[in-house]
Amino acid sequence: MRAHEIKRGNVVEHEGRVWQVRDIERSAPQGRGGNVTYRFVMYSVPGAQKLDISLRADDELKETELTRRAVSYSYKDGDAFVFMDSEDYTQYTLDAATVGDAAGYIVDGIEGCFVQLIDDAPVALQLPQTVVLEVAETAPELKGASATKRAKPATLSTGIEVQVPEYITTGEKIYVNTTTGEFSGRA
Repeated sequence: MRAHEIKRGNVVEHEGRVWQVRDIERSAPQGRGGNVTYRFVMYSVPGAQKLDISLRADDELKETELTRRAVSYSYKDGDAFVFMDSEDYTQYTLDAATVGDAAGYIVDGIEGCFVQLIDDAPVALQLPQTVVLEVAETAPELKGASATKRAKPATLSTGIEVQVPEYITTGEKIYVNTTTGEFSGRA
């Protein structure tokens, strides 16, 4: 597939590795005789290493077939996470390196997860935009805190730490954005 045909979200092969295109920037030269160039921001699958490359409109990249399957979290097996396919109940085991930082957002009952497969082998996990987590520990609420906009650190049930407003107390359930790792509201 040529560079000008590639869209955001496509999975391509480059230098023997598999990459997912996250952002595309098109630049057309001023004047005559110039070539249109495309700058791609891609992340490796698996591993999520970032790569920036620039290609001319007629340069080619090989498209790779990536399958997404809706899954639900089953259990943790040592350092590995086991997910079950929502349709045919196939179990997919993802090791801690494949899951990476997403491990801090995985709790029992999480919905909206997808496992990405290449040739029926799980290579990546895609989380929902937000998840509900319980605040395990935070400083006590201050009087008049609802009128202020200051934040305080809170440790969540999975061990990750986020900044929350002062009115949030230990034991509350909150929404956390899985992309930015920020507080998104009370659950």
